[in-house]
Amino acid sequence: MPNRRRTAAGLTAAVAVAGAAVLTTAPAAQATVVDVNYACVTKIGPKDAVSPVDIKAVKSGSGYTITMSFEKGVSDSPIELPKGVMTPRAELVLGGAASGTVKVKGTPNTAAIPPETPIKIGTLTGTFTPTKNGKVTFTAGTLIVHALGMDAAECTPKNNPAPSLELDVTGVAGGDDTPPADDDSDDNGSGTELPKTGPLDSALALGTLGGTVLLTGAAGVLWLTRRTAR
Repeated sequence: MPNRRRTAAGLTAAVAVAGAAVLTTAPAAQATVVDVNYACVTKIGPKDAVSPVDIKAVKSGSGYTITMSFEKGVSDSPIELPKGVMTPRAELVLGGAASGTVKVKGTPNTAAIPPETPIKIGTLTGTFTPTKNGKVTFTAGTLIVHALGMDAAECTPKNNPAPSLELDVTGVAGGDDTPPADDDSDDNGSGTELPKTGPLDSALALGTLGGTVLLTGAAGVLWLTRRTAR
């Protein structure tokens, strides 16, 4: 019974430690909805609009699929925009372990947009392929609304928004944080660690140890015999 209790207690402790490890593991990506104050240059004059922007990343092969979502429209049109004539695109500014931009693009509007109505941007999608490991930030950049065959509005963030996404990139071959491969080429047996032995070596070692014990025992008996004879 005591052994069973010790076993149960050990298993409970192991599960508790494993659970704690899972809870304390940092997430691979941290996304935050950020209010972006856009200043837009349009064909009908300047426009200002604030929209919450959400950026997410999903692992896809050697890269990531990036999505950028807008909760509010950032501009409007003085005339109705028929179905399929408006396509948004944007740039995301990279920071941290990466630099440059990632281009994302939306799909054409699936329904007509009435005049003087905020243009719903929806979700824009692009691809990010990292070249090294580390934390990469994604921040909303320039947004362009292409409509009726022209760039009808170009919107630039003017409030220096914070990053909407921080992505922890790992597993990139040759990345700065990739641990070096083990080098066994200089393993000549001169190190401080004992060489690894297989089953045969273990058996020989045990046999040698047994022979040493037998010889020691025989020497002891011989010494006792001599003492008795005296």
